[in-house]
Formats: sequence, C-alpha cells, structure tokens
Amino acid sequence: MICIVLPLCLFPINLFQGEIVYMNGLVEVVEPAPLSLSYFLGLGYNEGELDFIKDFYLIPSGILTAVIFIFGIPALIAYRIYLKQHAAKQKK
Repeated sequence: MICIVLPLCLFPINLFQGEIVYMNGLVEVVEPAPLSLSYFLGLGYNEGELDFIKDFYLIPSGILTAVIFIFGIPALIAYRIYLKQHAAKQKK
C-alpha cells in the first residue's frame, strides 16, 4: 500500500478529477481539472501558481478513484497473494 500511496502523495501526478475555483475580481469561475493528491499536502506547485485560485477540490468521481488507488488495488493484490498461498497449502 505504501508503494502506491507515496508516489501519489509526493509527486504531482494529475490523475484525479477535481475542480479549481478561480477568483477573477468579483467573479468566481469553476473549471474542471485533473488534480494530484500532492496538491492537498502543499507539494507539487509554486505559490505564484495560486494567485487567482480560491479553492480546489476533488469531485465524487475523483474521490472514488483515489479510494480505489489507495485501498482497492492493495486489497486486490493482498487477496491474490492469499489465494496463491492457500492454493499452495491445499496441494500439500
């Protein structure tokens, strides 16, 4: 699980669907954009890039994708290893 989570949280890999809220004077503009989990930890962007950005967040499909990457894939790998070990014990 750590092998999957660390790259997603440390490197700016824009895989997850989100929205960026820009503030242009008195007008807020919401733009869909792929986001990285590292942005939420303060990594992967420069302060100058956030001048007109009021907020950014993941939409539900982006949250689901993050949950699948963080929990689902490691769970499938662990289940596959368990099945392989269980099958090896059955053959003995």
